[in-house]
Amino acid sequence: MTELLTPMDVYNQKLLAEVHPPDWIDPQPAALYDLVVIGAGTAGLVVAAGAAGLGLRLKIALVERKLMGGDCLNFGCVPSKTIIRSARTIGEIWRGSELGIRVDGIEIDFGAVMERMRRIRAQISHADSAARFASLGVDVFLGDGKFTSQDTITVGDRVLKFKKAVIATGSRAATPQIPGLAQAGYLTNETVFSLTERPRRLAVIGGGPVGCELAQAFQRLGCEVVLLHRGDRLLSKEDPEVADILQQVLAKDGVKLILNCQLQQVSANNPGKTITYTSDDRSDRITVDEIFIGVGRTPNIEGLNLAQVGVDYDDKGVIVNDYLQTTNPKIFAAGDVCMKWQFTHAADAAARIVIKNTLFSPFGLGKSKLSSLVMPWVTYTEPEVARVGLSAEEAHQQGLKFNTIKVELSTVDRAITDGETEGFVKVIHRQDSDEILGATIVSSHAGESISHITTAMVNKIGLGKLSNTIQPYPTQADAIRKAADAYRKTLLTPRNQKLLGLLTKFS
Repeated sequence: MTELLTPMDVYNQKLLAEVHPPDWIDPQPAALYDLVVIGAGTAGLVVAAGAAGLGLRLKIALVERKLMGGDCLNFGCVPSKTIIRSARTIGEIWRGSELGIRVDGIEIDFGAVMERMRRIRAQISHADSAARFASLGVDVFLGDGKFTSQDTITVGDRVLKFKKAVIATGSRAATPQIPGLAQAGYLTNETVFSLTERPRRLAVIGGGPVGCELAQAFQRLGCEVVLLHRGDRLLSKEDPEVADILQQVLAKDGVKLILNCQLQQVSANNPGKTITYTSDDRSDRITVDEIFIGVGRTPNIEGLNLAQVGVDYDDKGVIVNDYLQTTNPKIFAAGDVCMKWQFTHAADAAARIVIKNTLFSPFGLGKSKLSSLVMPWVTYTEPEVARVGLSAEEAHQQGLKFNTIKVELSTVDRAITDGETEGFVKVIHRQDSDEILGATIVSSHAGESISHITTAMVNKIGLGKLSNTIQPYPTQADAIRKAADAYRKTLLTPRNQKLLGLLTKFS
């Protein structure tokens, strides 16, 4: 596993000792497991810990072939957000003159930024460690797990017999088929956090959330970043106005944006790597030192012998029903390997559904559905982009009648005092109703603010009641109350205003 963690400094040694101890000895398997989980990323860890913590003396086994903690701990949320925090500091310094603060001679120690990331990752790794899960009563097996019969999984020479099984093997970075790319070499989320020296020139391929986050972060950390995206706007799954703001911000930071881009070839030269592309029917080329690929995910389904146990799958992953049950009724799945929502919190929520549906529903305690979840998500650029529920485009596609309320941050006092007026709160609600269908927030604190609306949607609290919620003043979340107030004002039709005038006159 050392090839996944470089440099092998004291922090990565500590991380490895927690999430894939070199001296780990797999236990002797129990005669029969109530639940065997393949994959120790977020979904697998939550299923195993949740099932073991029920106090029912269940026999639980957890299988992991790489690093416990999965992408989130090792190659995703934790390292990326740690680096983004350092990059945000640079952004704050850049804006300092607007706030009356002048800072000269900024020195960015890229090696120290990456070392801090490794230290923090190691610091919090115990929560996902093999030792911790063993202490919870889970049998932890480190190795390749695969189905060998309708009720057995093998890990090396160990045979695990199960009543129910869960596939939680996650996903990995997809690689575009570009001539010469493999020979020239490239970075993915599994390798980019191993950098110790700053690449002077960095190409980021892909304008989705990961590409946008890391393009901005590495530009602020001193790289010359060019972002190449095949679409005509960034974050194509979000509201079009999101792209307008984000593209302006990235360009202001110094990121070179190339949209409508078709990659033709990559060639290695000394020094650097040359990318040949077309954009808007014009051919061009750029030379960079490193290439980062952020163009989507591929499910980890190879080597599991799924066909042998009657589990259907396609190129998007394991096929499940709304209860996260595969085509084999004894086998369930959760997380990136089977879901369109590829977020840590989505995997966590799905794991809770699996626990209930595998252990409780057989006793008539009801089932939980994936479709019942109200799922928020955040792109951690600056400003952040947060979303929950339907977009206007999705609501239109579903034939829903709706209205849209938008509050610009430039009208919110706290955003003005913070100097962070680039953004908005946009809420769509069902026509002739205060039912919230979805919302998008673009602000420096959007990831925190979206929880207000998510909570309202989950608990079926409409805009009418939301307008009665007192927000501390001044906060940027006050934009949500402004949106709710805007809905209330729509209720004051000319007829209602006339009646209210009469009531006031004779009161």
